Amino acid sequence: MLMLQTHMINIEVEKNSNESNASILRRFTKKVQGSGILPRVRSIRYSGRKLSSYKVKIAKLSSLTKKAEIENLIKMGKIIEKEGQSKRK
Repeated sequence: MLMLQTHMINIEVEKNSNESNASILRRFTKKVQGSGILPRVRSIRYSGRKLSSYKVKIAKLSSLTKKAEIENLIKMGKIIEKEGQSKRK
């Protein structure tokens, strides 16, 4: 479900006399394209919220502790180091 923070836009098309369903549908799609709803919705479709600085900090700290723990286990010989995984300092 996608909810826009801006105001709701309703597009309405009424059938004229002697007008086919195909022409009504064509007029409706033209109005939708002209209103600019689709590009706006598509632009925000997959964008997520920016993480807070606290969340970024917690993620970084957890990755650093995992790396340190793996390095310690490699030094102790409990884990065998993979070939392409040498230290880069």
